[in-house]
Amino acid sequence: MFISQISTLKNSSIADFIKVLLRGISQVILIENAISGFLILLAIMIYSNSLGLMALLSSFLGTVVGKLGGADTKDIDQGLFGYNSVLTGISLSLFLEGSFRWFIALSGAFIAAIFTAIVMHITKKVRIPTLTFPFIIVTWLILLSSYKLKALKLSPLLVPQDLVHWKLYISGNINWVEGVFSGIGQVFFLDHILSGIILFIAVFWSSWKFGVLAIIGNALALMTAYLLGAEHPLIIKGLYGYNAILTILAVGIVFSSPQKKYNFLSGIIATILTVPITASISIWLIPYGLPALTMPFVLSSWIFIGARNILPNL
Repeated sequence: MFISQISTLKNSSIADFIKVLLRGISQVILIENAISGFLILLAIMIYSNSLGLMALLSSFLGTVVGKLGGADTKDIDQGLFGYNSVLTGISLSLFLEGSFRWFIALSGAFIAAIFTAIVMHITKKVRIPTLTFPFIIVTWLILLSSYKLKALKLSPLLVPQDLVHWKLYISGNINWVEGVFSGIGQVFFLDHILSGIILFIAVFWSSWKFGVLAIIGNALALMTAYLLGAEHPLIIKGLYGYNAILTILAVGIVFSSPQKKYNFLSGIIATILTVPITASISIWLIPYGLPALTMPFVLSSWIFIGARNILPNL
């Protein structure tokens, strides 16, 4: 009987740990739900088995750093030490080449978890959420180091351009259906319609409000980008949509409360704001060949969430 209890406890502990890993994946979309995390992992695996494995291993590394480092158990169980590692591992495995690519990506995921702890300490003092800022900084720094370190090789996807000779190309028709599902897919760097559909299901599984706002945020980004004359290929690929989805969820629901009068309106304005922020950050990074990642989401969300410390009705 005693042996049976020990076995049950071990199985329970393993199951709980797996749930934490899945929550670490779901927290990328500001969701704390293991089933949603499993659906997201499935969406990634459909796009690429290796990318799915990287997501899982990165979540594992982030969670282990939190546990071994003695972080608050609640933060660990919510997956708050996993999501920045997940994004860092995925992005570096995509944007780097060479035999050391996986080692560097997993090392980056490990570093992202440690940096997350630092940023969490700082942001708590100013009463704004950490969001994906650790992932952005760690990824940018590692990608930039490739220009000085031979072992790190940038993917051909990232090509530095001379800003003086850069031109805006707007041509071709827009496949709006592809743009809708690519928008949410690009949160995880996925350019795949089926993966996008599963990601929307994952969001709706967590909460119908999350799902509805994700659709609204994506639609606002598509319309705003089109009306402002953004490049059509970028609209179709969802490169203006994913930051908008994350922003409307953060400002409109996750970091808000029923007492605030203008939750939804703040979310709408912050979402629209991600489009020009995306355009400006993208052009700023062109000479370095770096992607904007989720910095538009972070900046737009910080503006409104931070302002609530002084303007509580927002």
